[in-house]
Amino acid sequence: MRSWSMPTSTARCGASTPWGCYQGCATFLAPDDPCDHGAVHPAPHTELATEDLLAIGRAAGLDAVGVAAAVTFDSTRRDLEERRAAGLHGGMAFTYRNPARSTDPGRILDGAQSIVVGARAYLIERADEPDRGEPSPPQARVARYAWTDHYGALGASLGVVADTLIDAGWRARVVLDDNALVDREAAYRAGLGWYGKNANLLLPGRGSWFVLGSVVTDAPLEPSAGPEPDGCGTCTRCLDGCPTGAIVAPGVVDARRCLAWLVQAPGSFPPEHRVALGDRIYGCDDCQEVCPPNRLSSRRGDAARAESEDVDALVDLLQLLGSDDEALLARHGRWYIARRDPVHLRRNALVALGNIGDPSDPRVVDAIAEALRHEEPLVRAHAVWAARRLGLDDVLAAATGLSDDLMVAGELALNVESRFGTA
Repeated sequence: MRSWSMPTSTARCGASTPWGCYQGCATFLAPDDPCDHGAVHPAPHTELATEDLLAIGRAAGLDAVGVAAAVTFDSTRRDLEERRAAGLHGGMAFTYRNPARSTDPGRILDGAQSIVVGARAYLIERADEPDRGEPSPPQARVARYAWTDHYGALGASLGVVADTLIDAGWRARVVLDDNALVDREAAYRAGLGWYGKNANLLLPGRGSWFVLGSVVTDAPLEPSAGPEPDGCGTCTRCLDGCPTGAIVAPGVVDARRCLAWLVQAPGSFPPEHRVALGDRIYGCDDCQEVCPPNRLSSRRGDAARAESEDVDALVDLLQLLGSDDEALLARHGRWYIARRDPVHLRRNALVALGNIGDPSDPRVVDAIAEALRHEEPLVRAHAVWAARRLGLDDVLAAATGLSDDLMVAGELALNVESRFGTA
């Protein structure tokens, strides 16, 4: 679990990494309370004005920041429990794993009184790539939030807020991208925005292209203004624009259909949603791209520019399929990869390759043939689907021993519609 602390200081544990101490001291400590490594915290308590703290957060790079009371999120807990019971979590753990924990800030920090919630924009545009004068390999899209390490920048900004609280003698803990807290509910209660029908938090006039995080503290801060009123009105573009119909009701997402979850889930990619995956390799932005506030933000030019080498907006599918596990984790280790096993990246890549690959390209044919010989049944199974999707029946026929594994045999029994006729 990530928590904010600094490597060296008399006001906090000195045996910590930038994301928190993994040697026993998980949080900042109260004054005169030594941590497990002997550091003592002598700073007296100092009252902090909410507006001053929010100004510090904005100066540190937060695009929006607010304060909510650190009370339990009772309605959110009920929603999580009811949706999990209905199967809508689709096997997802994260905040569904323990709703009683993820909706109680007091479980993060004993004596918590306030939550400082920050948002940092991740809407960026890639610089144009030069024309290499040769056919480009098949490339798959990555959801914008995963183009680069936006959470690292958010954590640094929230860390400045945490430092301010610690220096004033209070305890604080940064929580972001963590199953310990439902970050959207914290942001909603802090007045940052409203829930869109796609279940994302929309900031007034700016949309949902933001990552969210919190600082849980025992400082008694004045909460910000109440939650933002609904700004969606009668708009249903996100519901209509979801490629799999995963938004089953306003604010309710069925993870069993959501491409953003299915690319992260372990096991076989559901056959009924493979074509809908299209050219995606990680995440899905469709419900955000059709959202009017987000489209307005893009037209206004809110996006920052980034050099192409700074972001992973596109992934070369043939390069991915030809890379070993170490190389894949080195490049894509920031992503959530089921069980930290790159076999799931190869699975996703084969589905995308089946959807966009050119069967007349020898490189594509070689990649499929190699995947059909892979040691992992999950890879071989999805290579079967990709071969059929591309109409490469001769490549499939030349592969040996495919029916020896039950998963692969199951793929062979499926009726797959080729992009070039029935396979």
